[in-house]
Amino acid sequence: MTLSPAITPIILLFISNIFMTFAWYGHLKYKASPLIIVILASWGIAFIEYCFAVPANRIGHQVYSAAELKTMQEIITLLVFAAFSVLYLGEKISWNHLVGFALIAGGAYFIFQKW
Repeated sequence: MTLSPAITPIILLFISNIFMTFAWYGHLKYKASPLIIVILASWGIAFIEYCFAVPANRIGHQVYSAAELKTMQEIITLLVFAAFSVLYLGEKISWNHLVGFALIAGGAYFIFQKW
């Protein structure tokens, strides 16, 4: 089964962002770990992230502009990060975070309009 070039990048960007969120923020639960170990582990995770992000953009550029792909990536990043910070880090999302995320999502609306 092959997915369309409109759907494939969305799925790949979600997977990519899960890996990148762990690469950037996963180590926050392990503050006692030496920084060099954290950096090397993050690089390894980021490599896996690139294995999803690069094809997502290559495939997605068939139907989306670069600006649309970047906007899509940022919105997906916010969704993944919000879930990660609550579920993995145990942090709370407050009303001001939600307002900020909503404003960014509102900006995405304008990027995807064909005016």
